[in-house]
Amino acid sequence: MKLSQFDFELPKEKIATELMPEVDGKIQWRDECKLMVLHKDSGEIEHRRFKDIIDYFDKGDRFVLNDTKVFPAKLYGQKEKTGADIMVFLLRELNREQRLWDVIVDPARKIRIGNKLYFGDDESMVAEVIDNTTSRGRTLRFLYDGPYEEFKEALFALGHTPVPEWVKEKPEEKDAEEFQTIFAKNEGAVSVPAAGLHFSRGLFSRMILKDIEKTFITVHMGIGHFRAVDVEDLSKHRMDGERMIISEQAAKEINDTKKAGHKICAVGVTVIRSLETNVTTEKEVRPADMWTNKFIFPPYEFSIPDAVVSNFHRPESTMLMLIAAFGGYEKVMNAYRIALEQDYKFGPYGDALLII
Repeated sequence: MKLSQFDFELPKEKIATELMPEVDGKIQWRDECKLMVLHKDSGEIEHRRFKDIIDYFDKGDRFVLNDTKVFPAKLYGQKEKTGADIMVFLLRELNREQRLWDVIVDPARKIRIGNKLYFGDDESMVAEVIDNTTSRGRTLRFLYDGPYEEFKEALFALGHTPVPEWVKEKPEEKDAEEFQTIFAKNEGAVSVPAAGLHFSRGLFSRMILKDIEKTFITVHMGIGHFRAVDVEDLSKHRMDGERMIISEQAAKEINDTKKAGHKICAVGVTVIRSLETNVTTEKEVRPADMWTNKFIFPPYEFSIPDAVVSNFHRPESTMLMLIAAFGGYEKVMNAYRIALEQDYKFGPYGDALLII
């Protein structure tokens, strides 16, 4: 398929800027967002609320969720000598002892190896550029002499929640809570697995009452899903890698559920591609602690999920391509057209789509 086949007009007002907005003077809680249900065989579409999602699942069915935890990855600082404002986006820690981090610097044009960058009102956090890996990517060494835990605490205290700029220009205080699932546990993500944002403790309790099971895997979501695809021929696009961890227990739960004839619902694109990354010829999930750069787009035959939950994504995004591969290109693009007509909200804080 071609990149242009996933293009459509997305007006700015269709992008949600908060997870729990006030509607008619009342806070709309996580599980009260809109839920569109697409039946992939018939193409039938229903309009529900997210808290109704369990109506489509029965005893023994299993939701697979991503328990990664977002860390405050955006730092605002100044360049030495010129004092020019810069933004540093922390991607991942490369070396704990040497305080090395893989980062993106913006603007990147005049940042050179050897430059020092200062952070904090008192410029107490200093980093030195030691490598230019790409036109925008850098390796920074933070010049901090204290114990590691003290350094990490100081670094994250200066950081801001990495809400994408196309959602809002600058994060607010409440984003620290809203840009995180209620089951976030294992720190390492620079973006939230957005489909998981809609699950509330009340919804989890109702799942227990209905004997619907949950399994957690960890996928440290990077920014690869948000990078622009710059090739028309999708077979030539290369995804950034993300670390995925599927424990032996998680793999067993998923495989046992499939063998028993129950449904597996993958919550979000990170879960979907992780389940599809390390599959046996018998269509079983294998335990894994590895990096995945799997890129899924139509046509694709899925081995594990029977249903998927996703938010509504931006035009020409790899996330939309994956969802179209599962639900069928024509049916998913029709669902998106209806979502725009009926004022569904897009983006990580937006409404949800269940394909079953």
